[in-house]
Amino acid sequence: MLIPIRDHNPSRRRPFVTWALIASNILIFISYWGGLDDIKIFVPLYNTWALQPVDVSRGQEIYTLFSYQFLHGGFMHLAGNMLFLWIFGDNLEDVLGHIGFLVFYLATGVAAGLMQVTADPDSFIPIVGASGAIAGVMGGYLLLFPRAKVDVLLLIIIFFKVFSFRAWLVLGVWFGVQLWSTFYGGDSGVAWLAHVGGFLAGVIFMLPFWLARGGTRFWQRSHGHPEHPETPYGPLTRSSIPVIRRRK
Repeated sequence: MLIPIRDHNPSRRRPFVTWALIASNILIFISYWGGLDDIKIFVPLYNTWALQPVDVSRGQEIYTLFSYQFLHGGFMHLAGNMLFLWIFGDNLEDVLGHIGFLVFYLATGVAAGLMQVTADPDSFIPIVGASGAIAGVMGGYLLLFPRAKVDVLLLIIIFFKVFSFRAWLVLGVWFGVQLWSTFYGGDSGVAWLAHVGGFLAGVIFMLPFWLARGGTRFWQRSHGHPEHPETPYGPLTRSSIPVIRRRK
């Protein structure tokens, strides 16, 4: 099992929106966690707040394109999503600003939901989870920081070891798995296409910011690492990391 655990990509500002999104998802999940096995709680909750393609395709319950992003079907579903948001969210918030990042996050989540609705507009199966929005964050991260290092935990029964890979490899493999699963994953109950749609939306929505920084010239100048005022022409060095920083 390979699990990304952190990136080597310090941010300049405290990611208040990323923290707030993680806290909101956790608190909302705790509020109904005890009722996941109670049909009297579970069914009304999902009927009201989960994304049901058949309703949205008919122009009904459009608000669920936002609300479904804050529901999760279980603890591991929540934990996996919040881990990825913790790793990659702060750097996009650093680039986009607090409000800009929140808009970007929600917009990619909406795009992910619409992708699933378009693919299966008559489905009554409720869709929940922040996976689509977080896939968008990963897509945006890939475009801006393809050469940032990401630590990945290799876990085999009792053996474990941490390896560092470039972001383009980690995120590229992740996207490949989602794409493959979309066509060959079978009836797993996972909205794979929402993951694919969110990731692609993240890349597309981030394009204007990437182009504004020079496009490929930004990569050449920063070598795919964060570009801070203290290091405008290359990757960060230990002596040039800003005072406000966070280690993951």
